[in-house]
Amino acid sequence: MTTLLVIAKEPRPGRVKTRLTPPFSAEQAAALAEASLADTLWTVAETPADRRVLALDGAPGPWLPPGFDVVPQCAGGLDERLADAFARCTGPTLLIGMDTPQVTPALLTVDLAECDAYFGPAEDGGFWALGLADPDPALLRGVPMSVPETGAVQRRRLVAAGLRVRDLPRLRDVDTAADAAAVAALVPHGRFAAALARCAAHSGTGRR
Repeated sequence: MTTLLVIAKEPRPGRVKTRLTPPFSAEQAAALAEASLADTLWTVAETPADRRVLALDGAPGPWLPPGFDVVPQCAGGLDERLADAFARCTGPTLLIGMDTPQVTPALLTVDLAECDAYFGPAEDGGFWALGLADPDPALLRGVPMSVPETGAVQRRRLVAAGLRVRDLPRLRDVDTAADAAAVAALVPHGRFAAALARCAAHSGTGRR
Protein backbone atom coordinates (compact mmCIF):
# COMPACT_ATOMS: atom_id res chain seq x y z
CA MET A 1 0.00 0.00 0.00
CA THR A 2 1.55 3.29 -1.15
CA THR A 3 0.64 6.52 0.65
CA LEU A 4 1.15 10.08 -0.58
CA LEU A 5 1.36 12.40 2.43
CA VAL A 6 1.13 16.21 2.30
CA ILE A 7 1.90 18.39 5.31
CA ALA A 8 0.43 21.88 5.18
CA LYS A 9 -0.97 24.88 7.01
CA GLU A 10 -4.41 26.29 6.38
CA PRO A 11 -3.74 29.30 4.13
CA ARG A 12 -4.87 32.08 6.47
CA PRO A 13 -3.46 35.64 6.36
CA GLY A 14 -0.66 36.18 8.83
CA ARG A 15 -0.05 32.45 9.34
CA VAL A 16 1.48 31.44 6.02
CA LYS A 17 4.12 32.76 3.62
CA THR A 18 5.10 35.63 5.93
CA ARG A 19 8.38 36.05 4.04
CA LEU A 20 6.33 37.26 1.06
CA THR A 21 5.31 40.35 3.07
CA PRO A 22 6.49 42.69 1.71
CA PRO A 23 6.13 43.12 -1.25
CA PHE A 24 2.75 41.40 -0.88
CA SER A 25 0.11 41.93 1.79
CA ALA A 26 -0.75 39.21 4.29
CA GLU A 27 -3.95 38.53 2.35
CA GLN A 28 -2.03 38.21 -0.93
CA ALA A 29 0.55 35.92 0.69
CA ALA A 30 -2.29 33.71 1.91
CA ALA A 31 -3.80 33.67 -1.59
CA LEU A 32 -0.45 32.55 -3.00
CA ALA A 33 -0.16 29.88 -0.32
CA GLU A 34 -3.66 28.63 -1.13
CA ALA A 35 -2.85 28.42 -4.84
CA SER A 36 0.41 26.59 -4.12
CA LEU A 37 -1.40 24.15 -1.84
CA ALA A 38 -4.19 23.59 -4.37
CA ASP A 39 -1.74 22.90 -7.20
CA THR A 40 0.14 20.49 -4.95
CA LEU A 41 -2.96 18.63 -3.79
CA TRP A 42 -4.41 18.27 -7.28
CA THR A 43 -1.08 16.88 -8.49
CA VAL A 44 -1.15 14.37 -5.64
CA ALA A 45 -4.76 13.53 -6.56
CA GLU A 46 -3.62 12.75 -10.12
CA THR A 47 -0.72 10.55 -8.97
CA PRO A 48 -1.32 6.79 -8.55
CA ALA A 49 -1.53 5.90 -4.84
CA ASP A 50 -3.47 3.61 -2.54
CA ARG A 51 -4.02 6.37 0.04
CA ARG A 52 -3.68 10.16 0.11
CA VAL A 53 -3.29 11.94 3.45
CA LEU A 54 -3.23 15.64 4.32
CA ALA A 55 -1.66 16.42 7.70
CA LEU A 56 -3.19 19.85 8.24
CA ASP A 57 -2.60 22.65 10.73
CA GLY A 58 -6.02 24.28 10.57
CA ALA A 59 -9.28 23.50 8.81
CA PRO A 60 -9.88 22.21 5.26
CA GLY A 61 -11.24 24.61 2.65
CA PRO A 62 -12.58 24.55 -0.92
CA TRP A 63 -9.01 24.02 -2.14
CA LEU A 64 -9.08 20.40 -0.94
CA PRO A 65 -9.78 17.83 -3.70
CA PRO A 66 -11.82 14.72 -2.91
CA GLY A 67 -10.09 11.51 -1.90
CA PHE A 68 -7.88 12.74 0.96
CA ASP A 69 -7.81 11.59 4.56
CA VAL A 70 -7.34 14.78 6.60
CA VAL A 71 -5.53 14.39 9.93
CA PRO A 72 -4.53 17.12 12.37
CA GLN A 73 -0.92 17.98 13.01
CA CYS A 74 0.38 17.41 16.50
CA ALA A 75 1.91 20.12 18.68
CA GLY A 76 5.64 20.72 18.69
CA GLY A 77 8.41 21.60 16.29
CA LEU A 78 8.38 20.74 12.62
CA ASP A 79 10.47 17.61 13.20
CA GLU A 80 7.84 16.33 15.66
CA ARG A 81 4.99 17.20 13.31
CA LEU A 82 6.66 15.43 10.38
CA ALA A 83 7.41 12.41 12.55
CA ASP A 84 3.80 12.27 13.78
CA ALA A 85 2.51 12.52 10.21
CA PHE A 86 4.63 9.53 9.20
CA ALA A 87 3.45 7.65 12.30
CA ARG A 88 -0.12 7.88 10.97
CA CYS A 89 0.87 5.97 7.81
CA THR A 90 1.67 2.33 7.15
CA GLY A 91 3.69 0.92 4.31
CA PRO A 92 5.65 2.91 1.71
CA THR A 93 4.98 6.62 2.15
CA LEU A 94 6.13 9.72 0.28
CA LEU A 95 5.87 13.03 2.14
CA ILE A 96 5.85 16.45 0.47
CA GLY A 97 5.05 19.98 1.61
CA MET A 98 2.90 22.76 0.16
CA ASP A 99 5.71 24.96 -1.16
CA THR A 100 6.51 23.29 -4.50
CA PRO A 101 3.53 23.78 -6.81
CA GLN A 102 5.75 22.77 -9.73
CA VAL A 103 5.67 19.10 -8.72
CA THR A 104 4.31 16.63 -11.26
CA PRO A 105 2.83 13.15 -11.02
CA ALA A 106 6.03 11.83 -12.62
CA LEU A 107 8.14 13.27 -9.78
CA LEU A 108 5.82 11.76 -7.17
CA THR A 109 5.66 8.30 -8.73
CA VAL A 110 8.38 6.50 -6.80
CA ASP A 111 9.08 2.81 -6.28
CA LEU A 112 9.94 2.15 -2.66
CA ALA A 113 10.16 -1.56 -3.38
CA GLU A 114 13.57 -0.92 -4.97
CA CYS A 115 15.09 1.16 -2.16
CA ASP A 116 14.47 2.17 1.43
CA ALA A 117 14.12 5.92 1.05
CA TYR A 118 13.75 8.75 -1.45
CA PHE A 119 15.15 12.18 -0.69
CA GLY A 120 14.19 15.36 -2.56
CA PRO A 121 16.59 18.22 -1.79
CA ALA A 122 15.45 21.83 -1.92
CA GLU A 123 17.55 24.70 -3.18
CA ASP A 124 17.42 26.46 0.20
CA GLY A 125 19.14 23.54 1.93
CA GLY A 126 16.02 21.81 3.15
CA PHE A 127 14.06 19.06 1.46
CA TRP A 128 10.80 19.04 -0.48
CA ALA A 129 10.17 15.29 -0.41
CA LEU A 130 10.97 12.34 1.82
CA GLY A 131 9.93 8.82 0.99
CA LEU A 132 10.24 5.92 3.40
CA ALA A 133 9.52 2.26 2.68
CA ASP A 134 9.01 1.85 6.44
CA PRO A 135 7.71 5.17 7.85
CA ASP A 136 9.74 5.24 11.07
CA PRO A 137 9.10 8.52 12.96
CA ALA A 138 12.47 8.25 14.73
CA LEU A 139 14.21 9.06 11.44
CA LEU A 140 12.91 12.64 11.69
CA ARG A 141 12.81 13.49 15.37
CA GLY A 142 15.68 15.75 16.39
CA VAL A 143 16.58 16.88 12.87
CA PRO A 144 17.04 20.69 12.96
CA MET A 145 14.41 22.25 10.72
CA SER A 146 14.32 25.49 8.72
CA VAL A 147 18.08 25.94 8.73
CA PRO A 148 20.49 25.72 5.75
CA GLU A 149 21.76 22.30 6.82
CA THR A 150 18.34 20.68 7.36
CA GLY A 151 18.49 18.59 4.19
CA ALA A 152 22.07 17.45 4.72
CA VAL A 153 21.35 16.39 8.30
CA GLN A 154 18.18 14.54 7.29
CA ARG A 155 19.89 12.69 4.47
CA ARG A 156 22.80 11.71 6.75
CA ARG A 157 20.24 10.41 9.25
CA LEU A 158 18.81 8.11 6.58
CA VAL A 159 22.24 6.84 5.52
CA ALA A 160 23.35 6.34 9.13
CA ALA A 161 20.29 4.15 9.66
CA GLY A 162 21.58 1.86 6.91
CA LEU A 163 18.90 2.84 4.40
CA ARG A 164 19.41 2.68 0.63
CA VAL A 165 18.63 6.24 -0.45
CA ARG A 166 17.69 7.46 -3.90
CA ASP A 167 17.73 11.18 -4.68
CA LEU A 168 14.95 13.05 -6.43
CA PRO A 169 15.61 16.23 -8.47
CA ARG A 170 16.43 19.41 -6.56
CA LEU A 171 13.46 21.81 -6.47
CA ARG A 172 12.96 25.40 -5.38
CA ASP A 173 10.58 26.11 -2.51
CA VAL A 174 8.39 29.20 -2.60
CA ASP A 175 9.55 31.31 0.34
CA THR A 176 10.29 34.76 -1.11
CA ALA A 177 8.92 36.91 -3.93
CA ALA A 178 11.90 35.91 -6.07
CA ASP A 179 11.11 32.24 -5.43
CA ALA A 180 7.48 32.83 -6.37
CA ALA A 181 8.41 34.40 -9.70
CA ALA A 182 10.89 31.65 -10.55
CA VAL A 183 8.49 28.82 -9.68
CA ALA A 184 5.53 30.42 -11.46
CA ALA A 185 7.63 30.61 -14.62
CA LEU A 186 8.05 26.82 -14.47
CA VAL A 187 4.27 26.23 -14.36
CA PRO A 188 2.79 29.25 -16.15
CA HIS A 189 -0.65 27.70 -16.57
CA GLY A 190 -1.15 26.63 -12.96
CA ARG A 191 -3.21 28.13 -10.16
CA PHE A 192 -0.08 29.49 -8.52
CA ALA A 193 1.07 31.46 -11.57
CA ALA A 194 -2.43 32.89 -12.01
CA ALA A 195 -2.57 33.92 -8.35
CA LEU A 196 0.85 35.56 -8.58
CA ALA A 197 -0.22 37.52 -11.65
CA ARG A 198 -3.31 38.77 -9.81
CA CYS A 199 -1.31 39.76 -6.74
CA ALA A 200 1.36 41.51 -8.80
CA ALA A 201 -1.30 43.50 -10.63
CA HIS A 202 -2.63 44.84 -7.32
CA SER A 203 0.65 45.47 -5.51
CA GLY A 204 3.79 47.47 -5.96
CA THR A 205 5.31 44.60 -7.93
CA GLY A 206 2.86 45.20 -10.77
CA ARG A 207 2.78 49.02 -10.94
CA ARG A 208 5.10 51.27 -12.93
